This record gives sequence, C-alpha cells and structure tokens, in this order.
Amino acid sequence: RSDGAGVSYAKSSYSIGSAHTAPPAQVQRELQFNVGEIERALYAKVVKKCGNRHHWEDWANDIAKIAQTHITRISQIVSDARNTKEVAAFKAFADELRDDLNDSITDTEVIEMLAQHLITKPVFDSLFKDYSFASHNPVSQAMQQVLAVLQEHRLEKEADTLEKFYASVAMRAEGIDKAEGKQKIVVELYEKFFKNAFPKMTERLGIVYTPVEVVDFIIHSINELLQQEFGQTLGSKGVHIIDPFTGTGTFITRLLQSGLIKKEELPHKYKHEIHANEIVLLAYYIAAINIEAVYHSLFGNSYEPFQGICLTDTFQLYENGDLISNLLANNSDRRKRQKALDIRVIIGNPPYSAGQESDNDDNKNVAYPGLDSRIRETYAAYSKATLQGKLFDSYIRAIRWASDRIGASGIMAYVSGSAWIERSFADGMRKSLAEEFSRIYVIHLRGDVRKNMLSKGAAKEGGNIFGSGSMTGIAITFFIKNPLAPRSGEIRFHDIGDDLRSEEKLALLTKLRSVDGITNASGWHTVTPDKHNDWVGQRDEGFEIFIKLGDKKDRSTITVFEHYSLGVSTNRDSWCYNYSQEAVALNMKRTIRFYNSEIDRVLSQPREEDLNTDSTKISWSSTLRPKALKAQKGLYSAKNLRKAIYRPFSKSWMYFDAMFNDRRGLMPSIFPDSCLHNLTICVSGVGARAGFSSIMTDAISNLDTIEKSQCFPLYYYKTTDETAIDPDSLFSKVGAPADANAAHSFTRRDGISDVGLAHFQQAYPVKGEGDGLTKEDLFYYIYGLLHSPDYRSRYGDNLGKELPRIPAVKRFADFLAFAHAGRELAHWHLKYETVACHPGVAIDAGTANISALKDSDYRVTKMKFAKTKDAAGKSVNDKTTVIYNERITIKNIPLAAYEYVVNGKPALEWVMERQAVTTDKDSGIVNDANLWATETMGNAKYPLELFLRVITVSLETMKLVNALPPLGDAADLR
Repeated sequence: RSDGAGVSYAKSSYSIGSAHTAPPAQVQRELQFNVGEIERALYAKVVKKCGNRHHWEDWANDIAKIAQTHITRISQIVSDARNTKEVAAFKAFADELRDDLNDSITDTEVIEMLAQHLITKPVFDSLFKDYSFASHNPVSQAMQQVLAVLQEHRLEKEADTLEKFYASVAMRAEGIDKAEGKQKIVVELYEKFFKNAFPKMTERLGIVYTPVEVVDFIIHSINELLQQEFGQTLGSKGVHIIDPFTGTGTFITRLLQSGLIKKEELPHKYKHEIHANEIVLLAYYIAAINIEAVYHSLFGNSYEPFQGICLTDTFQLYENGDLISNLLANNSDRRKRQKALDIRVIIGNPPYSAGQESDNDDNKNVAYPGLDSRIRETYAAYSKATLQGKLFDSYIRAIRWASDRIGASGIMAYVSGSAWIERSFADGMRKSLAEEFSRIYVIHLRGDVRKNMLSKGAAKEGGNIFGSGSMTGIAITFFIKNPLAPRSGEIRFHDIGDDLRSEEKLALLTKLRSVDGITNASGWHTVTPDKHNDWVGQRDEGFEIFIKLGDKKDRSTITVFEHYSLGVSTNRDSWCYNYSQEAVALNMKRTIRFYNSEIDRVLSQPREEDLNTDSTKISWSSTLRPKALKAQKGLYSAKNLRKAIYRPFSKSWMYFDAMFNDRRGLMPSIFPDSCLHNLTICVSGVGARAGFSSIMTDAISNLDTIEKSQCFPLYYYKTTDETAIDPDSLFSKVGAPADANAAHSFTRRDGISDVGLAHFQQAYPVKGEGDGLTKEDLFYYIYGLLHSPDYRSRYGDNLGKELPRIPAVKRFADFLAFAHAGRELAHWHLKYETVACHPGVAIDAGTANISALKDSDYRVTKMKFAKTKDAAGKSVNDKTTVIYNERITIKNIPLAAYEYVVNGKPALEWVMERQAVTTDKDSGIVNDANLWATETMGNAKYPLELFLRVITVSLETMKLVNALPPLGDAADLR
C-alpha cells in the first residue's frame, strides 16, 4: 500500500511471533525501514504495470491549460501579418475546413482543432505503434502540413510537460493486444479530454458515450428488421450502412464485432459499404483508430485504413457541394462518394442540443437553411404548438435528415431524447412521422432527471442510461420505410418500466437482445394516434367542450380571460432579483455601467463577437445584444425596483425594466405600478415536467414561479387615454425617461371577459341562479376548481398539453362551494407571511432558552432534514425534523403538511430551498434571504416563522382541497 500504513504492518508482523513482547526499538526501526522499502518497491512495480492513475487525473485537470497555451500561441502566429507564409497556410486550411464542415466554423475553432491534434497525436502513436495512424489518415496529414509551416515557432514545447503522461499511456497499453482493451483506454481519454479542455464543444454537440448494451440492441434489431421487411441482412451486398454522428465509433466497432456480418462478407463491407461521419476532430481520430484496430484484430493482416469515415458536418454536407479540395482532397472525395450512395441503414446517437443555455457562452447552434426548411414545412406546419423552437434540436434535425436521406426504402435507428414522443411541441412531428414511415418501434427508456426532480420522484422515471451525461429522457426508435408494406403509420411502443436504475435498464436490453425479444415477451403496445397526434398520455376528448381559460393563437375563440401573460423572463435572474433591495440596486447599476461601457468600446465597429462575455460583469441575452449593437444605452431608475414572487412562497426584490428583463410579456399592464392592487392565477405552462399546478399571487411573477407560468389577472390596466400598455414601447432610450410608465395614470379593466362571465351565468338558468354571479365569483371558482383532485386526475393528460379549460359543474351549489373554497385558498396563499405560525411544533434551541436567543441566532444559510433509519437500515430524511441552523431545530412537523405540493414539491420544501444564502456560480452574486428578513420585514426571525406559517398554510390548503365537491359525471359538466 502507498497510504503510509507501513508502520502498522511492521508492528503486526513482529507480534505474530511474540504477541506479548514489544520489539526492541532498534529492531522496530529496522523492521519499519525494511517494510517501507518493500512497500515502495512494490508500489513502483504496480505503477509500472498499471500506469499511474493519479498522473492521468493530473493530465485531465491540466489539459485545458495546456490546450489553451497552444491555442494562444497559434492565435498569435496567425494573427501577425508579418508571418505571411504561416497566415496563408492557416487561411487555406481554415477555408477548406469551412467547406468540408460548415461556414460557421470560426478561426478560433480551427485553432482549437490544431491544438487538439498537437496534444493527441503522441497519444495515438503510443497506443497504436504497429502502424502510424497519423501518416495514413487524410485529415491528420492535412493537419501536419499546416503545423509543419508553423513548427519553426516551436509549437510543441508545451508538449514537454506531457512526456510523462505519454509514457504512462504507452506503459498502460503495453501487453494489451485486444482491440477492446485499447478502446477502453481511448474512450476514457476522450471523455476526460472533452469535459476538461473543450466544455463548450461538448455542450453544443451533446457529446456522450453510448453504452454498448444500447448499441448491441440496436444492431441486432436492425438485422432482424432487415430480414423481416426486406429479406436482407446487415451483411447483404448493396446494403450501405452509415453512422452520421459516429463519436468514438462505437456503433461501427460493435457492428464489426457482432458476428452479424459473415467473415467472408466483411472485407467488402469494410471497404465499400460501411460509412461514418464526425464533426469533432478528436472524436473523428478516435473513431477511425477504433474501427481500424477492430478490423485489424479480426483479420490480423496488414494495416487497412478505414476509407468510409469523413470529417464533416453531416447536416451541412447535404446543404451544398464541395468547392475546395486541395489540403483535404481525400476527405472531400470520401464526402462526394458518400453523397452519391443509396443508403439503406442509418444508425447512431445524434447530438442532443437545442441551443446554448446562456448568451454569454457565444455558443449558438448552427443554422442549416435546407434542413430547417424541411422541418418547417413538415413538423412545424403540422403543429398546433405556439412555441416550436425545440423542433430544431439537433436530434430532431437528425430524424428529419435521416428520413429524407433513406428516401422511399430503408431503416433508421437512433438512441435519442424522448421528449418528441410525448411533449406538445412535437405534435406535428408525430403526425409527419406516422405518414412517412410504414412502421415505427419505440422503446421508451425514460430517465428524465428533471421530471424526477420536479415531481419528487412521483414521475418514476428511474435512472438515465447515460448517467450524468444526459438530463433528458431517452428512447430507442426504429423507423422503417417499406414501400411494399400493406399500411403505413403502424406504431409499436414499449415502456421499460417504473423506477428502474440505469444498470437495470441496460441489463434488460441485454436480456431482450432485440425487438424480437420484446415481441416474444408480448411487450409491445400498439399506438393509435388521437386527433391531437398524441401517442402516449392521450387526452380526454370531453375536455374540448369546456370554455378555454385563454387563447392567444385563435382570438375568435370564446375564452374566460381576454388578457393574460407569461411570467417575466429576465435571462439574468441573479442580477435582476435579490432579497436585498440595496443589493439588486447595486448589481443593476454595476451591470448597466458595464453594458454602456461596452457600447462605447465597440461603437466604432459594432460586432456581436467583440462584446465582452465576462459573466461576472453582465449576462447577455438574445434581446440585449442587438440593443448594444444599436448603441441603445441603459439608464438605471430606482422606480423599477419592485417586489415580486420569485418562487412559491418566496418574495424578492426585482428590477422590473423593459430593457434588462428579457421578456416581460403583458406583465407591465397587469402590474404597471407598485401602488396598484391586482391578483393573478398562475398556472403551469404547457408541457410542465413538474405536472400541473396553480397558485394565486399579488405581485409580478417570474416565468418559473410555477414552471413556465401563465398568469391570468383579475384586472389589467390601460393608460387614461385608453392606450394599451405595450411593453415593447417602454424601452429606455438615450435622453428618454428611465421609466416610461412614470408619465401615465391608469384605468382598470376586468381580466375576465363579458362572454366568459355570460357563459357561466347561462349555465345555471333555473330560478336565475346564475344572474347574480360576478366576475370575482368566477375568478375564485376557477381557483377552487384548479385545485380539485378530481379535475387534475381526470384531465391530467390534457393539462400537460394545453392550457386549462373550465367546466361548469352541474349544481349551482357546487359552483358556490368551489368559489368559496377558492376565496379561502386565496386567503392562505396570499397572506402566507402573516397567518399564524403552526402551534404544534417544538423549537429546540439546545441548552439555550428560545426567549434568550439574539437576532443573529436566527440567521439561516441552508435548512436541511434530520436523518433517520428506514426498515432496511438505510439513512433517509426525517421530515418531522428540520435542522434550521446550528442553534435551532424544528421538531414534530406534521407529515400531512408535506401533502400540499405546488410546482412539483411541497410548499414547505420551497421555503427550505429559498430561505437560504446562495452564490450564483456565473456572476458570483450572493443572494441572502436573511436580508429580506431584516431589511424588508424588520424581523430576523422571518425565515423560521415563514416555515411555521407555511405549515399552517399547507394544512389548511389540504383541508380545503379534500373537502371540495366531486365534479360528477362527465356528461353533467358544461
């Protein structure tokens, strides 16, 4: 061992012979010395045989710095006009890369590729010294040509620091003669390299290693489906196979190793009918090496380069042809040959990426005009969804591309995100797929991590098969086009099951082996799409007869509300929100000053890429960048500081401003002034992963107060001249008032429409019961109804895919009961800061008397549950006890309080999450809930008391919810 345990070994070894006699000190010292020497010798041997793992980790941690050093040096060389030869060589290479990949490849990305090559070439030379990959691969050859021109600047000098690492790779590879062993080493390097050195590329391309259990299942299934549908196999002549996003080449290597292609078929297949594309240089290198090494291990003959692999952007390849083919002539020839082929089988793991999370990343997805046009004229054209941006996610582009690429006949199989199967944004996509393919097999592997988190496990998604590599649910899908099939659009669906761990899901795939395994186990469910093009979670058709809460797409539709808005999306929450009014003011002043200074700095040549993206100074967004480029300066105004609801039962100060809030929707007309009273019913947006929720607020709501919240107001406001308040007209301009609202006074209008009220009044004609109903009655009726367990259960699938519709219950007495409950719920949900603290809990302050505690003793940083043991002896949360801080513990919390769930988790747990001190990782801004307590509420005990008050709110809420009348038969609802 190398953990300093030599002393204990020495004592133990001596005491075996004389258990009761201590050794003389000199002997003891000698024994310790001798054993330490032996230990070090053994350790040296172990390291020599196995490789120093610690050194691998050191390399993984240092690689980003080393790569950046290469990048900096190459950038300096090629940006110096005096280096005419070097600049010309680099420009020629960059132009050809843009031709082979896509026009959006920047000089920086080309330099990154050269740095990757510099760092990794010695690794490949160490691992595969039987043949020189670098001298045979056409892209590597081109890289070497460019670097040879730059080499006199001593680019490789940083590689000296990696010599020990390269030696470690060679040592670890020594004696490993099987391709599988070397593949494992290469994949490990790949994953560590990308996660540490090029995180933006990983994020943009969704790079993740595909488990071999998934790959093998897909390959065996395709072979069976080829036989069933076309009487062919993967080895049949003329069946061209392509992995268009090959990554490290796992699909192709497992195909070669599968035994499904006969040995006599394999040479022809390898040389002519297996193809792979990859856009990332390092992944391309590894894929080519892996595939070549596997083929070499199968045949043991001389080195045979894999001619089927291209460095290319698969999507861009089909946008236009090759224009330049000097440095990358061989690669260009391969691309042209591939485009001319009749591809029959498409397999792979397409990248998952709908776009960058932060505009500061400057890491946008590439546009593909031809492909995106195909999505618009098919998937989008058929869709009824308002928001269709997710249809341009990379994996959905991959499905659209593959469907067009195989033409009228063939099979495509992907492991991909599963959102398209069930989410409303993909309704048109599902319709299109059912028309294009004769048969579709879907194996839903679940594993949506966010859905699990938001639902507190109720979604039963289980583990994700990609581990930490993906947050989204996953599916394996086989799309078959058989022109001779008797019918089209046959959909077979298999759900992997509830709450399975990742390894259990992979083991099931191994056991099933293929789609035939699911067939033999009678595991397929035949899906008949409904008229909404839903495949799973199909809606209750009776929902359609009810009046809509609101509809912005079809203004001719009768709705309850004629005016409603999304919650505010700032795209810079850490700057625009804070528990401290002073802190949010200082943060906004600071970022506005920086924003204005950026305008001054780049004003002479305003280019988007020149804007400083330091996240500690500013958070850019798609709406703020254009304003900067138009020199539209920002002006700070204290009048824009407003109280807002950030999350359930969590108020905060916010900077409410048209310029520095990304999208405010119609919220300025709902809460135009801090002195004007209003109420909103906020409901979950379409497709909310946390399930349907509703909460009433009396302040500006954030977009995620409830997930993608839609806010329906009791009132809205117009200016006194009857002009609607248009948030887009309120941008601060140079020389204009900072707050355009300041010059206006407002008139109040009802949020509920006259026709909406009339609809419910007419529903109760007997004795004119409905005549006296007011819009306020209806407002609270809706709030009560939206909490009905019967309503949420019966129409749960509808509420996940569209905004609520509101039935009129049969009996007027029940209407009044819902309205009364709605008023009571509103009281508890709006007055949560002032209702009585729950009296049944015990506040344990240790040895101190609670009355003797000082204000500082109530400071909270992070509440957490105490722990207890379950029946199996496992440590679990004890929800009856919350550790408030190191001085205070809350005990005897009634478990019934956790039954009130809003936006995916109990209201009490929202309090625990939000009453804390947090630091935003990007901006470094601290948000301290204790400052709201002391500065705004004047009460240091506020966080503790809020927890106790929300216990009361939760218990009273559930009492009201459980007492709501049943909806009755569907036939009685109007």
